[in-house]
Amino acid sequence: MLFPYTYIEHDMEKMQGYIDFIFFELWCNAPSREYDISLFDPEPELKEIIIEFHSKETQWGDFFVSKIQEIYNAFSSLESARIAQLRQQYCANNDIKKLCANHNESIPLQYKELKKINRNLTILLKSFCENLYNNDFLSLKTLSSRIGNIEDHYNEFMKVNQTGKCPFCGLTDVEGSHSAKREAYDHYVPKSVYPFNSINFQNLAPMCHKCNSSYKTVNDPIFDKSTKQRRKAFYVYMGQDPEIKIEMEIEKTDIENLSPEDITLKISSDNFAEEVRTWMDVFGIEQRYKDKCTHKTDGSKYWYTQIMEEGLNVGISPEQMLALQKQAAEKNPLADTNFLKKPFLEACRKLGLFG
Repeated sequence: MLFPYTYIEHDMEKMQGYIDFIFFELWCNAPSREYDISLFDPEPELKEIIIEFHSKETQWGDFFVSKIQEIYNAFSSLESARIAQLRQQYCANNDIKKLCANHNESIPLQYKELKKINRNLTILLKSFCENLYNNDFLSLKTLSSRIGNIEDHYNEFMKVNQTGKCPFCGLTDVEGSHSAKREAYDHYVPKSVYPFNSINFQNLAPMCHKCNSSYKTVNDPIFDKSTKQRRKAFYVYMGQDPEIKIEMEIEKTDIENLSPEDITLKISSDNFAEEVRTWMDVFGIEQRYKDKCTHKTDGSKYWYTQIMEEGLNVGISPEQMLALQKQAAEKNPLADTNFLKKPFLEACRKLGLFG
């Protein structure tokens, strides 16, 4: 990714806290005691939610309560060694930073692996976990009055993250805090593949529609399908600029008829080489960036015209105009796709296109 998001604290994080309690305090202790509402006593707010769901009989409230008990019953027959293993895997699946770093001690659990061991538990967990991020469920007043809603989280998030661009491509604007609409949150580590982290906001990030729906979809950034091996991926909230470097070469001088095949891209980072490869694979970055460079209205032809014609209109040479454009690009690389414009213009200069 071109830049990281800044993580924010919000009441919606309480939902993950509820699930932590349910998993560790209820399910993991299921073999030693019968299910009863008093089990929720240590978490009074969650107990209130359970009681309200019982009394109001809403579809999603009933779903939440019934699945908690069904999974409790499934855990009650598990051996202590299996529960101990699930505890470790729950922690691993929720430590998104370590998963992205491919940390040796962080070995995630996938549904397909759990299914080989306990098919019934897998079905129950998958249904429960995937629906925790269901808008109809999260919008229930019983919940939203206590944890807020996703729209409020988005607005607060965008007040802090004000670039206005999707960090996963840099090509597309994202809706800001003053917009009536919002971008969808992506489950970076796919909720359809990994249990337990579907409501963990360290695994949730706003993503532009094209990145989310056309490229990322359910692709797994921490697992390479081609090699069937774990891999490193950028952690969305890494707190460090990856300092992406983009170099470009152009193989022909006919800028107006440039095609992606005429462009060679080298995208790198001194400290995040493997993460860059993963990012490029998951989001189709090379193809998308090459395609962008061939656009005539806001790509190659326009960038080239700025140097050759607009500079002359104000009485400066192409070299002087190039220097000004590069300076502007370095100052604000995300504006006007400057992070691509600069290496493109440098490639043109190497070809001698500016005289």
